[in-house]
Amino acid sequence: MGPFAFFAGLLLGVMGMGKWQETGSPFWLWGSVSFLVIVLVWGLASVLGGGKK
Repeated sequence: MGPFAFFAGLLLGVMGMGKWQETGSPFWLWGSVSFLVIVLVWGLASVLGGGKK
């Protein structure tokens, strides 16, 4: 996963958190949190894995 994809994923997660604050819907909250966790785990796995493709 490249750095652009990583930061795009973080941006999408933050935008989802903003939607949660606007709507108050728990679906936006848990969807954004799980998306952020997936992006962070994927990024860490690619860094710790040596960036193998």
